[in-house]
Amino acid sequence: MSDKQHTIAKAVSISGTGLHTGQEVTMTFLPAPADHGYYFKRTDLEGQPLIKADVDYVVDTSRGTTIEKEGVRISTVEHTLAALSGLEIDNCLIEISGAETPIMDGSSRMFVELLSQAGRVEQDAERRWYEISSNISYSYPDKHVEMIALPSKQFEVSVMIDFETQVLGTQNARLKHMKDFAVDIAPCRTFVFLHELEFLLQNNLIRGGDLSNAIVFVNRAVKQDELNRLAGLFNKPSVAVREEGILNNLELYFRNEPARHKLLDVIGDLALVGVPIKGHIIA
Repeated sequence: MSDKQHTIAKAVSISGTGLHTGQEVTMTFLPAPADHGYYFKRTDLEGQPLIKADVDYVVDTSRGTTIEKEGVRISTVEHTLAALSGLEIDNCLIEISGAETPIMDGSSRMFVELLSQAGRVEQDAERRWYEISSNISYSYPDKHVEMIALPSKQFEVSVMIDFETQVLGTQNARLKHMKDFAVDIAPCRTFVFLHELEFLLQNNLIRGGDLSNAIVFVNRAVKQDELNRLAGLFNKPSVAVREEGILNNLELYFRNEPARHKLLDVIGDLALVGVPIKGHIIA
């Protein structure tokens, strides 16, 4: 099997709204030479500055992953980078006309479909890997986060989530082969609890969201007048709470869709390493 680097065959564009900024943006994926990696270009700013998708430039992870270089920011990069990494595209230039990638349906599905239409081209350069040679562990007790990287001959990811609520307790997801990413992981949408959604709305921190790009979990009793208010905020005729504790704004693609979405986020964030990984990541 070839272990060469790959880029896309042609430029492709997509437009949408940033979840937190509410700004309409156009994002264009362009072919890039070998050893280029992933770069974002802010086409709306003077000089069209470039920002490498690199962990050293991460400045915020509170509501998505934000990178910044010399005062120029790109927010919510993880779903875009997950699509590129999941399709094993090594080199790409991403032009963007604003400060945040478009949220689309809250997953990587539309980016994967677009990049698949662009096609994938083999390049005359070997892939450079970051190989996990011994166990690496990390924990962030305040956020209840634990991650372990184990040696493996290929890249695989296992994720467990537990929000300690009746509507969303323990869930697991695993990706053993990147070839399964497009079908099993890319369509899985972001999720939020109703109380978090209300906080974001009240603090003007979710200007581009609507009830079509997030699974909303409801872990308390909600009166009809509150549901009516939410329906009005999101320009829907009505919303209700399903028996499983989610709003009826959408249907789940998988029973464990939240865990699969967190796995998607892990893949997107690990793309900031700059090269593909040979290792089993447990998060």
